Amino acid sequence: MKILLLGKNGQVGWELQRSLAPLGQVLALDSKSQGYCGDLIDLQGLAATVQRFAPDVIVNAAAYTAVDEAESKPEQARRVNAEAPAVLAEEARKLNALLVHYSTDYVFAGSGDTPWQEGDPVAPLNVYGATKLEGELAIQASGCLHLIFRTSWVYAARGNNFAKTMLRLAQQRDSLNVIDDQFGTPTGADLLADVTAHAIRALHQHSELVGIYHLAAAGETTWCRYARFVLGQAQAAGVELNVVPEMVGAITTEAYPTSAKRPKNSRLNTQKLQNAFSLRLPDWQAGVARMLIETLEK
Repeated sequence: MKILLLGKNGQVGWELQRSLAPLGQVLALDSKSQGYCGDLIDLQGLAATVQRFAPDVIVNAAAYTAVDEAESKPEQARRVNAEAPAVLAEEARKLNALLVHYSTDYVFAGSGDTPWQEGDPVAPLNVYGATKLEGELAIQASGCLHLIFRTSWVYAARGNNFAKTMLRLAQQRDSLNVIDDQFGTPTGADLLADVTAHAIRALHQHSELVGIYHLAAAGETTWCRYARFVLGQAQAAGVELNVVPEMVGAITTEAYPTSAKRPKNSRLNTQKLQNAFSLRLPDWQAGVARMLIETLEK
């Protein structure tokens, strides 16, 4: 099996290099790769790369993820999140290749308190969500074989993430206030990568499993409770903190204005994925605790 991986050095892409390796030959690219084009801004170069390598599977882990910045750079966000996936989908269709793509809970309006299902109405609140939705629709319209995984609150031991930010701030500051009315599920890049590899293998025997799936860890929390959990784990590991878990203040979304509007309900119903691929998704706390062990040991 020949696999083309885009976004190799991102949080998910880095883990995918590990999880996809046993499946076959992996050509892993990023925007600075030489020889082949892995830059999603360069649509012609991207198409030429797919044509030249002729993969059986394309895994697109690259995206424009600067949510607030996208409000002032909508065309750049659209190029990466919508136009590039459309090109990949068209080339995948020509090759009869499978395209694996990652999307977001931000395609939904974020209202209510019920976990979103795959067929629920979409209504993104910001440019990032709108461009990710455009990408989804372009892939579906192309007629290519595809897997689209919508996920939320992604983190990894590699790179920056919310947990690392909370640890740093709890050591630097004397007080810490965190939003407590946005609900979602922290989801590890390693979990996304492992499920992706499992799904690709399954599709070789059951091509009818193509489509959109929600993929996130089990359970739910808020950013404030997430922060308290992180600091509790650090405290138990002997890390000196100025702000301990019970000192983290809970604030509303309105008390922390941002350029892009955020959904308050980022819960995702993952039952379709679990049933289709015979999976059990672990509780979010297990993945975060493991990531923190790796982080604190460095």
